[in-house]
Amino acid sequence: MNTRIETYIVDSFTDKPFKGNPAGVCILNESILNEQMQLIAKELGVSETAFIIQIEGQKKYSIRYFSPKMEIPLCGHATLAASAVLFERGPEMEKIHFENIQGLNLIIKKYGHSIEMEFPVYDTVPQKAPTELLKALGLKEISNSVFNKETNILLLEIESSELLKNLSPDFERLKRSHHSINGVLVTSISQREGYDFESRYFWPWSGTNEDPVTGGTHTFLSKYWSTRLNKMKMNSYQCSERTGFMEVELISDTALRIKSEAQIVLKGELRL
Repeated sequence: MNTRIETYIVDSFTDKPFKGNPAGVCILNESILNEQMQLIAKELGVSETAFIIQIEGQKKYSIRYFSPKMEIPLCGHATLAASAVLFERGPEMEKIHFENIQGLNLIIKKYGHSIEMEFPVYDTVPQKAPTELLKALGLKEISNSVFNKETNILLLEIESSELLKNLSPDFERLKRSHHSINGVLVTSISQREGYDFESRYFWPWSGTNEDPVTGGTHTFLSKYWSTRLNKMKMNSYQCSERTGFMEVELISDTALRIKSEAQIVLKGELRL
């Protein structure tokens, strides 16, 4: 046990502990093997764990994300979690630069209790949803079905946020219904006061059964609803059991701002 890693659990996209989406955050002083990061993510058991290390000679951090099953290129809630940790460790900091495995430069800013992240914007293209997948989700009909290639996620729009909230998928059947996607995002217009749209994200193929609140899906979900609602700034609500929220704003054809809060609930030391 020569290596000791400062480790946190952080609830993202919420203003209350034990709501939102829990993420692991590991602060590395030196690089560790991919296999070790994967084992740590599996041990912590949350949907994603972020591993951050300062890039030598730069005011920038490398960030990588692992679910209990695999490495994920980009994760919104783990980025928010890692930012909350760094801002607490360095109260004088107001801006963070992260670089992910795809070479994306993620700019993070602090505004009081809120944290604002700048993420890329992605497009969607029409793609038919398999009948078996709809049955596994418990859906008899959908309004639209599109696909985002960067995240390899299928987006399904349905008419009712009440139906969305009450979905209870058969996850084993869901896994068998498709063999080439990372997850399926189901979304609807919100009937909730103060919110524009709602979503839930199911990903038994590459992570846990359901991700409680998902920042990464908003890279394409925000543009999808911006086009539908003719709005550039919107409030998003994820109606999972834990629930969570964020403000999203399209600032260009390629850039998106995501703003929310995060709560650090656990700090410890992981030993390798």
